[in-house]
Amino acid sequence: MPFANTEIPGKFQAFLAQRGIRMTEQRRAILNVIETAKKHLDAGQILRRARKLDPSIDRSTVYRTLGLLKRHGLIDELDLMHLDGEAHYYERKLNRDHIHLACLRCGRITEFVSDLFESLKEQVEKECGYRIAVARLEIGGYCSKCRT
Repeated sequence: MPFANTEIPGKFQAFLAQRGIRMTEQRRAILNVIETAKKHLDAGQILRRARKLDPSIDRSTVYRTLGLLKRHGLIDELDLMHLDGEAHYYERKLNRDHIHLACLRCGRITEFVSDLFESLKEQVEKECGYRIAVARLEIGGYCSKCRT
């Protein structure tokens, strides 16, 4: 089933504040951009959107904030089948793993949640004696509009 993301803005700020991490206006702007994004964003897109909220934000502040969020397990970094070369994209880490479907023609990314993916992870853990901490699956193909 397609994945619908309905995250509530402010969750990152609350999480970081509980851990005593200083919250600057620049960091708040970056967090707001990430939490309200309707699609996967790369660092450049995050920077441009955050500068609309606070023009003093620079690239290094964005990268430091992304690193902080990754270390605390709040975001995932994705390459999305390298559709845009070596670009990396960021998304909020959610409660349930999902599959990214990337259209190789138009570049559209669809998120898909499946009980079979959850079952596969359980099977891997059981049969391989492995404790999964991170599971990502990307599938490249052609969306319904591009299959012709």
